[in-house]
Amino acid sequence: MKKIKFSIAMSLVAFAMSANLNAQDTNTDNHTITVSIPEVALVDIEPAATKNITLGFTAPTEAGLPITPNANDTTLWLNYSSIKSVADPTRNVSVKLNAVIPGIDIHVTAAAATGAGAGTLGTPSAQLTLSAVDQTIVSGIGSAYTGNGANNGHNLTYALAAGSGPGGIAAYADLQAAATTVATVTYTISDN
Repeated sequence: MKKIKFSIAMSLVAFAMSANLNAQDTNTDNHTITVSIPEVALVDIEPAATKNITLGFTAPTEAGLPITPNANDTTLWLNYSSIKSVADPTRNVSVKLNAVIPGIDIHVTAAAATGAGAGTLGTPSAQLTLSAVDQTIVSGIGSAYTGNGANNGHNLTYALAAGSGPGGIAAYADLQAAATTVATVTYTISDN
């Protein structure tokens, strides 16, 4: 009898211990995932292989008439990628010209974003007359990407005007004949 009581007592102790061991697990559990998201601010002009453009004027064939600009160029696209920071919720793209050409206004216009992009794409400004001072061409860019290459992002339209035209800053009197004059247009993406 003592042997049976002892066996029953040992069985109850073993059962109690196993119940305590199983009590550590529940019907739910969890763990953490650490995620790292880099801050991104990239800009480029596409198509990269042919992003240098040539614009010019046509001489008049009748005395008393001004030179006239050739057709506008719409071959270039502004692409960007942006992951905003907590401190700066939006970014801008600015544009400037390294050298003003006497008597010439160079205008640039960015169209609304199109193509394969997503996120908070920026809002283009009105037509700008390029100068040596940075001007905002696209504002309000959040976390976004435009898609890469031609037909993605903001289509850029470049146009020339001889001085004293609408919205111009150059003077026709400053024009000088030149076979070629090269100026560099620089786009920069930056925090507001």
